[in-house]
Amino acid sequence: MLEEDRLADVSDGYARNYLLPKKLAILATPEAVKQMGKRAEANRQKREEQKKKAEELSEKLSSKEVIIKADAGEEGKLFGSVTTMDVAKAVLDTFGEDIDKKKINLNEHIKTLGEYIASVKLHADVVAHLKIRVEKK
Repeated sequence: MLEEDRLADVSDGYARNYLLPKKLAILATPEAVKQMGKRAEANRQKREEQKKKAEELSEKLSSKEVIIKADAGEEGKLFGSVTTMDVAKAVLDTFGEDIDKKKINLNEHIKTLGEYIASVKLHADVVAHLKIRVEKK
């Protein structure tokens, strides 16, 4: 299967001696072009479906806040800090959604009790804003 579907004009020698033997390309027959169009349409529909799911999840995450319990001193300063892994675990506990910690961006270091906002990149075009409340254990 081709990694990337696109049409390209190349010299006959390059195609015959390199691309075709290594199966990096196929001849642009009418049937192959038609099949490539169908595959491109299926990929477009799949991307639209993924974006729709990401938008629904974004609305769900923005609807309520996530509460994280942490050890803190008398003045509200945490013993350590809240990390993206802690936020991902709290999202799983609260919403039942497993989000990769690499997709969570804490806009500031969380080292004290209080309320914060984190950005969660769910899709190339969809970013959710997650409300986080850090409370004392």
